[in-house]
Amino acid sequence: MQNYYDEFEYSLDDPRSNYRLMLMIRLFEEKLLSEFAKGNISGTTHTCIGQEANAISIVNNLEKDHDVIWSNHRCHGHFLAYTGDAFRLFAEILGKPAGVCSGRGGSQHLAWNNFYSSGVQGGLAPLAVGTAFGYKDNGAISAVFLGDGTMGEGSIYEAMNLASLWNCPVLFIVEDNAIAQTTPKSLALSGDIKARGEAFGIQSRSLATTDLNELIPVAQQAIDYVRSEKRPYWLHIQTTRLAAHSKGDDTRSKVEVDEMKKRDCLALLSRDFEKEEIYQEVERFIEESFEAARVS
Repeated sequence: MQNYYDEFEYSLDDPRSNYRLMLMIRLFEEKLLSEFAKGNISGTTHTCIGQEANAISIVNNLEKDHDVIWSNHRCHGHFLAYTGDAFRLFAEILGKPAGVCSGRGGSQHLAWNNFYSSGVQGGLAPLAVGTAFGYKDNGAISAVFLGDGTMGEGSIYEAMNLASLWNCPVLFIVEDNAIAQTTPKSLALSGDIKARGEAFGIQSRSLATTDLNELIPVAQQAIDYVRSEKRPYWLHIQTTRLAAHSKGDDTRSKVEVDEMKKRDCLALLSRDFEKEEIYQEVERFIEESFEAARVS
């Protein structure tokens, strides 16, 4: 089965190319939800629908053969931006030997080259710092994806403290979708997320956008800082989760979700070119990848 990056030319500087990659991630996630609903996949899954631009802006600014990526339960977009391998990820979630981890990791627990993910919230932050500490003399950095719902985990603050104290080149990315499973951020989180980084003497930035064109230069600046200064960076992105936490546990009203859809990263990027042909290309790729995984 062809890899996405083998089949389609990709450039971070090309809006059409970025739209195609974001659409691939979106259709992958929608295909998963559809197959779960049909009873063709067991277990659970956590999609990144609405957050695709974060994955692309961070992962495709990193040196994929050099840097280390640590993801979380909502990892599919990060993994697909890193590898382009929809077939292996479908196979993994289907429990097939052809999967990323031979079908043993499922939707949340992946390990492939320099990419790792886990459903244990906050648990990878110390590992990201340790990796950065070990690799800092060879120019590599590590990047760890967190969420606003993870801000209550003490391991994150221990990791931040050591990262700052030991000058570890680690990029902390907080994908703040303002809801932890079904609990709104306003009911679970006090204080300011950006200030959490500043409290440890870590260079910090917060931005509220789902526009890939705005995210790319900020991500590049943060990554350049981590690599050149060999220091941690705290990047807080206020984003949107357009789908349920997992398969159907969404207590938000339709009105609230419809309002969020006005910030859909795909819609923001697709204003200046025809998208129907791209949609057909990507839809074919996803269908072929899933079918190959299903029969593998």
